[in-house]
Amino acid sequence: MDNGHSGLYPPLERIQRDAHVSSLEQYKEMYQRSIEDPAGFWDEISKQFFWKSPPTGEFLQYNFDCNQGPISIKWMDGAQTNICYNALDRNIDRGMGDKIAFYWEGNNPNDQGSITFKKLLEEVCKFSNVLKKIGIKKGDRIAIYMPMILELVVAMLACARIGAVHSIIFAGYSSDSLAGRILDAKCHVVITADGVWRGAKLLNVKKIVDDAVDICTKSSHEVRTCVVVRHLSPSEEDISNLKHDENTEPPATRPSLKLKINWHDGRDVWWHDIMTGQSTECEAEWMMAEDPLFMLYTSGSTGKPKGVLHTVAGYMLYSATTFKFVFDYHPGEVYWCTADVGWITGHTYTCYGPLNNGATGIIFEGVPFFPDAGRFWAIIEKYKVAKFYTAPTAIRALMKYDDSFVTKYDRSTLKVLGTVGEPINPEAWLWYYNVVGNKQCAIVDTFWQTETGGHVITPLPGATTTKPGSATFPFFGVVPVILDEEGREITEPNKEGYLVFKQPWPGIMRTVYGNHERFETTYFKKFPGYYCTGDGGKKDSDGYIWVTGRIDDMVNVSGHLLSTAEIESALVEHHKVAEAAVVSHPHKIKGECTYCFVTLKEGETFSDELGSELKTKVRTKIGPFAMPDFVQNAPSLPKTRSGKIMRRILRKIAVGDRDVGDITTLADETVIESLFNLRPDDA
Repeated sequence: MDNGHSGLYPPLERIQRDAHVSSLEQYKEMYQRSIEDPAGFWDEISKQFFWKSPPTGEFLQYNFDCNQGPISIKWMDGAQTNICYNALDRNIDRGMGDKIAFYWEGNNPNDQGSITFKKLLEEVCKFSNVLKKIGIKKGDRIAIYMPMILELVVAMLACARIGAVHSIIFAGYSSDSLAGRILDAKCHVVITADGVWRGAKLLNVKKIVDDAVDICTKSSHEVRTCVVVRHLSPSEEDISNLKHDENTEPPATRPSLKLKINWHDGRDVWWHDIMTGQSTECEAEWMMAEDPLFMLYTSGSTGKPKGVLHTVAGYMLYSATTFKFVFDYHPGEVYWCTADVGWITGHTYTCYGPLNNGATGIIFEGVPFFPDAGRFWAIIEKYKVAKFYTAPTAIRALMKYDDSFVTKYDRSTLKVLGTVGEPINPEAWLWYYNVVGNKQCAIVDTFWQTETGGHVITPLPGATTTKPGSATFPFFGVVPVILDEEGREITEPNKEGYLVFKQPWPGIMRTVYGNHERFETTYFKKFPGYYCTGDGGKKDSDGYIWVTGRIDDMVNVSGHLLSTAEIESALVEHHKVAEAAVVSHPHKIKGECTYCFVTLKEGETFSDELGSELKTKVRTKIGPFAMPDFVQNAPSLPKTRSGKIMRRILRKIAVGDRDVGDITTLADETVIESLFNLRPDDA
């Protein structure tokens, strides 16, 4: 058996005992049915939900081959339902009204709240009536630019209840990025908040929205209404009760005297004012299965973001089903996904997936390092979290600190630890398993995308023997294939190629908003008959799938196609390295070579000797052809606010090109100058 990098981890008996899928045989049986009879498989699952009327045509119709006509995907065409009704009303009817839907954990550890399913429905109905009052109708697009507060979930569910299409933009994007997304979707209403603390950093959210609206106005687009949640601004009553002034205010204080916002009469309205007097009842709009539910922008290779469009029924089925099986959710458990709702992970696994299973979730406003590096584990102890979902970036960053930040908290309630966003290197996987999970938890390394709506390659906690660094096997209904450059299926083990999918699952995106041609070109033109993920992958001799990173993160060194993720993994195995990012660099003889940026653990110092050691490490781990030409010290890496490394910028730094392009999405722009200054002399 091919053991991958670090051995095999069979399902733990404590997880297997009660698991929904408790053996590999059961998984294989369910999987086989899901790909041979997708309509029958998903029809059975659909019976758990409420439908106003059943499908009028075939349960599934699709075309993945652009040579045979337009790309189209339809699940349950003609059926009528409402995802908000299923998430709230249906669960309240099942006796869950008084159950906590969400705990809210503020940026400041002393700031907290909660909301029951019944109260959440009342707030959603009130805001649904607000939206109707300001003229919103079914099919209208609404821009939401908010921090992680309960009103964010209220706003998105209210949109879903009345059939408006929400477009949530992560509240960290620049005013230019926000304006571009408002303009593309033609949104006339923006829902936002006044400001937010991220750790000890104050963010004026309203100012970013004001600037974005000004840009829209200059482009002859009117934003008629801006609904603002008072999250940080003090009321007059607050001001009279506060015991500090602006100069003596400690960081992360709410309300905050430091936040100053501008007000535009006639356009801006306070959330609390407009909600006053609204009815707590609002009939759900019955939506057709293939009506749009939401759009979410993701970066495109052309630089213009793509509005990924998901539709009601298929997304509801897939988000709820992946949540139930991948996290092996059981009633009564507390579940926490750390992702901001501004990203697809927050849509699917903070909001829609958990709520449709009647789960209790956590909405966390803060950051992993405030007030210290133990914050995640403190929250797990506080709420007795059973299922936890975060990003490899966060795990690698937290590994830099002493394990005592983790071990001083009680984590005995944990059963499943998930990772999302990028391939996880084996060393981070093992730290997560050994230290955070205390060898008592299943690790689910999930591969999926904004476009897929939910997990597509993932272990199941009670069924899959895992290998650190492998996303393992496909979820139900997903048929992955590895293709070579000519579109031929690669059958030999451990040979990298393009990761593609052969047939649709219910959660797949249906189009790029307003540009179906771009949808076809981006995902279906390269390999007709397949959905192309844009990621590289390989299968080992046991059939395990290893996602090797974006195809543009491949490097061709002397005819060898190398995955940068694999090189990064080798570098991070060195005991002094916390994080690594590898990009291609032109080479006169080899065509391309690799250029490595390494972030060292706290207290370690970079030297030429360490650089040589790391080169040798890669040579030993992968082969002589993989040995890097350059290893650069990188005290910090350029990352977006969601934690993704911006490799485009690293490629520019590697060649000394100071024209790095748009850096508005960077969490810390000063990193760039520091990295240019640390470039090796021979680069």
